[in-house]
Amino acid sequence: MVNVTVEVDVSEHLCCGDAIERGERVDLTCASRQDSDGRVRVLASHHVSRIETTVRGRVVDIISVAEDGSTRPVLRVPNGRALRGLDEDDDGHLEAPWTGETIRDRGRTFVVTVQR
Repeated sequence: MVNVTVEVDVSEHLCCGDAIERGERVDLTCASRQDSDGRVRVLASHHVSRIETTVRGRVVDIISVAEDGSTRPVLRVPNGRALRGLDEDDDGHLEAPWTGETIRDRGRTFVVTVQR
């Protein structure tokens, strides 16, 4: 089995992203970008005109990356409506996976590891 790391930009996810939860199966439409150092990044996208790949599999890890670059594991990424406070069935909070502690800062990016 192969793990694929997908970056989920918070501003992109706020629009129309579905919830992403550890242990769940996902089907993420993605684009690829190559950084100046040659590293290829896989980015989840809902608005790219040409989808380059679809990442399907089980979510094995989710990390929230803050503006300062610090990271923190999270249990799930709420759907975009919930993150905006518009979902009556989901309050959009983030929580730590093993303690249930509420995480106040949602950060700028979620890094989702998917096992194919």
